[in-house]
Order: sequence, then C-alpha cells, then structure tokens
Amino acid sequence: MMVSTRGRYALRMMMDLAENQGDCYVSLKDIADRQGISKKYLEQIIPLLNQADLTRTCRGAQGGYRLSRSAKYYTLFEILQATETSMAPVTCLEYAENTCPRSKECPTLPVWEGLNQVVKEYLSGITLQDLIDGTVPDPLKVW
Repeated sequence: MMVSTRGRYALRMMMDLAENQGDCYVSLKDIADRQGISKKYLEQIIPLLNQADLTRTCRGAQGGYRLSRSAKYYTLFEILQATETSMAPVTCLEYAENTCPRSKECPTLPVWEGLNQVVKEYLSGITLQDLIDGTVPDPLKVW
C-alpha cells in the first residue's frame, strides 16, 4: 500500500479545517494558501470527503467547508479510505470476498492479510485530533 498525494493532502486539509473552522466555514483558497497546495487539487479532493460525509459544504459569499463532526471522531483510516483507491497491500484483498483462484493454496496470503490488519488497526487507532495534538502513538510500542 502506498498513500497517494491525494491521501496526504486530504489529511492536511482535514487538519487545517479542524484547526481553523471555529464557528464558520473555511474557503478552499484559505486552505490552499496555508497548506501550500493548489486550490485546483483541493477541488478534486473535497468531493471525496463530502461523499464520505467527512465534511460539510456551504455555498455563497461566506461559504466554504467544515468538518461534519469533531476532530476526535475521525480516524486516519477512514479519511484515507475515502480518498485512496484501495487501502489493501495486494489486489486480492481489495474486497470483502477474496475471489483470487489461488487463495486456497496461496502460501503468502496470511502475510498480506496480517499486514492489511496491522495497517488498518494502526490507522484506525489514530484520530485527527491526535495529529493536531502531536500524540500519535509510536508504532513500535503499539505492537
């Protein structure tokens, strides 16, 4: 699994919203300026976040974007899952049912299943608020 630029920028965007929204909506231009990311790129990411119900949109002069809930209720896994094509380390694990014809006799499948589980559990154990607070758990102490 490789996290794309889209996924990394989505995390930065979500952090920016958490830190700057207050009681109002935040414009993509403001996020783009603070994060050094093109507004055009953010315009490609925001529909994915909206579709996953991670952000809210308000149109108009005072419009913009905001988180749909508190930062402590977002996991990194759910944010990345909304923006990445797949979070699986191998293609045969992309869907709930493994349809690979070799899965029954594949000697490496347990390795990929274990890696998939470790990544999911680690990223699910880190919230957006943890990133903001700088309290991300040390992966070596988690396992």
